[in-house]
Amino acid sequence: MERRDSVKESRGRSVEEQEIICPVCMHHCRLRPGQTGSCRARANRGGVSSSLSYGRITSLALDPIEKKPLAMFEPGSRILSVGSYGCNLSCPFCQNYEISMCAADAETVRLSPEELAGKAAELKEKGNIGVAFTYNEPMIGYEYVRDTARIVRSAGMKNVVVTNGSVTEEILEEVLPFVDAMNIDLKGFTEDFYRKLGGDLETVKRFIRRAAASCHVELTTLIIPGENDTPEQMRELSAWTAGIDRNIPLHVTRFFPRWKMTDRPPTRVCTVYELADIARERLAYVFTGNC
Repeated sequence: MERRDSVKESRGRSVEEQEIICPVCMHHCRLRPGQTGSCRARANRGGVSSSLSYGRITSLALDPIEKKPLAMFEPGSRILSVGSYGCNLSCPFCQNYEISMCAADAETVRLSPEELAGKAAELKEKGNIGVAFTYNEPMIGYEYVRDTARIVRSAGMKNVVVTNGSVTEEILEEVLPFVDAMNIDLKGFTEDFYRKLGGDLETVKRFIRRAAASCHVELTTLIIPGENDTPEQMRELSAWTAGIDRNIPLHVTRFFPRWKMTDRPPTRVCTVYELADIARERLAYVFTGNC
């Protein structure tokens, strides 16, 4: 009886008064009217999950493509990198926590998709090949990525997404038709480690499989002492990646203490090299970073 009354009450409310479940990522935040999700960049507005960060830019720079990092996509080129705010993970070692961990009160400038695409075109004379959506987690604001990337593509330029891969396949499909390359963080290869970060390994694995079938994909794994630095984990990670395509490039990167994770030293350089060698047993292209 109580349940039926609850359903009646829900049906009697207007759309603006109802709770929703955000469809964007694995958290599926249940949001009351006006409530913001755990990513701090989406909220229940008028009964739908709406992006709060659309067109709100915190960072803009013309970067070498290798900085994304992309080693085998348009090498030697430059790309206009753009970031907003918010993230749906909570990695204690985040290097961009100033923007990824802030909310709608972040200091931003507004750029419409047309304006950002125009800036990208203006920078062609400086070697720019397009736009990279990066710095924070771009896929939680997928609408802006999709709308801008469509314009950039129509202008004959490239689109790159640097992402944690922690959104649903339905959301990935919104942007894939306009994306030329992705760098995806594969942060480790155990569910326990992903739970510590507020994530889900299986969600990321599905994302990688689908993205690799549609565009150029490179992976990055930051090696953190005591967390994801065992030979066994790298063997599993590289074997799984090779099962998709042994030609997917993997960046094995050195950790430095950052933000909330200052309780351990930087990763030993020899550890990074040893793990990279293990990955090379299965993968054709393995790069080391921050060494």
